[in-house]
Amino acid sequence: MSKEFDFKFLGKDLSSSIVVFLVALPLCLGISLVSDAPLFSGLIAGIVGGVVVGFMSGSRLGVSGPAAGLAVIVAEAIKDIGSFEVFLAAVVIAGVIQVILGYIGAGKVAFYFPSSVIKGMLAAIGISIILKQIPHAIGVDKDPEGDFKFFQSDGETTFSELLNFENYVPGALMVGAICLVILIFWESKWVKGNKILNLIPGPLLAVFAGIGLNYWFPEALVISKEHLVRIPEIGSFSGLSEYLIHPTLASFAKFKVIKVGVVIAIIASLETLLCVEATDRLDPRKHITPTNRELKAQGFGNIISGLIGGIPVTQVIVRSSANIQAGGRTKLAAILHGFFLFGTVMLIPNILNMIPLSALAAILLVIGFKLAKPSMFKRLYHEGQDQFIPFITTIIAVLFTDLLIGILIGLLVGIGYVLFTNFRSAIVLEQIDRHMIIHFKKDVFFYNRAELMKLFSSLEEGDELTLDGTKVDFIDHDIFLAIQDFKNLSDEKNIKLNIVDITRKKITFINQADATEEIT
Repeated sequence: MSKEFDFKFLGKDLSSSIVVFLVALPLCLGISLVSDAPLFSGLIAGIVGGVVVGFMSGSRLGVSGPAAGLAVIVAEAIKDIGSFEVFLAAVVIAGVIQVILGYIGAGKVAFYFPSSVIKGMLAAIGISIILKQIPHAIGVDKDPEGDFKFFQSDGETTFSELLNFENYVPGALMVGAICLVILIFWESKWVKGNKILNLIPGPLLAVFAGIGLNYWFPEALVISKEHLVRIPEIGSFSGLSEYLIHPTLASFAKFKVIKVGVVIAIIASLETLLCVEATDRLDPRKHITPTNRELKAQGFGNIISGLIGGIPVTQVIVRSSANIQAGGRTKLAAILHGFFLFGTVMLIPNILNMIPLSALAAILLVIGFKLAKPSMFKRLYHEGQDQFIPFITTIIAVLFTDLLIGILIGLLVGIGYVLFTNFRSAIVLEQIDRHMIIHFKKDVFFYNRAELMKLFSSLEEGDELTLDGTKVDFIDHDIFLAIQDFKNLSDEKNIKLNIVDITRKKITFINQADATEEIT
């Protein structure tokens, strides 16, 4: 088993942490903006998610931070509760609940989601990233980074935002296009095979290229501040205290606060567990994350985030997939990205505020494509309808709603398809002249009763029926009742009934005289 920390991978983890940091920075700011929370609260959540959760988590490649899936809930909660300080108490309460969930073993919920739904989630996130980042890549920045909902906060939808080409910014378009070319070139075999060039992270090069291009642009092409990264300039460590907001003690006793805390705990835990499952599937070395430990880590992260003014934290698939694709090997990459967030915000915010959003959009476009590769669609299609239909349904649902609702819709369709497939295959009919043979396959449930009763009613006097249970593993109680009823009726209708190998799956019926009778 590989170590959680292994400094022989320091170079890979350091390189990957820089990429994750560059991806996380605008997302932290954007998600706090969409959440109607103070801008700095998203950065606090990002730092806590990287450093605190990173240390405590058992995930090698998962990266935590503020989650887009909670943005609407956070915004509505802050509005309903009345102040951000009171809302922070709900974040702390959510963290305490998550720690409890971890100790009682609730993490196993992650293993009940079908692989087709998880793959659909990954592909949907990839497509969503591409659709959401195209406007940012050309300088249309009305919708904040981190808003992944179909109905956007700027009044547009994911698709209508793509039509705002008349509002593009020429300088941002040039930066986005050049950075995208650099990133695509950096993925080529020529660069991968060059030992020196391969040491330079492509996303970092793209960011520096974006800063340099904007610096040397003629005045007509210079990108204005609203299209650059914008973070608060603290100035000194003593000034940090102004941005740290603490929950009021009296808030913890309010019913509204406790209610919001429970909702956040449930949704944040579910989103984390889904991302854990997805991250483990993307991991080329297939590590298995201890899910109960992850819930505890997320809980302690939310407790600390809430106490110092941060919005809720979950494991996030965008950052986690960026970590994997950038070559991260241990959890050190996630931890370092948190330190980079803290250090750069404190020491060089003026440099960060020179980064064009279109350069970061180019990085996310490449990540989105890797999550939604056409080869994945082709592979799932060839694996059969039982895999492809839930996969496609999840993608469509996530794109037109949000991550959590889309996953639940995909899960329901996956379960429904399993039931439908079992319904069609549980009972197989064979008929030879007036001899009907009903073969029960594997499992027969109550919803197969209607089909069975239809077959029973089609029999006429003098017919012969054989019920073959040699290949069945389980027969539902209602099916036994139907067979028992028909057994009594068959004598009256002069129908010869043969029951093969159902006696070993006996069930006892209590009649009015409290006597027992078995199918024989």
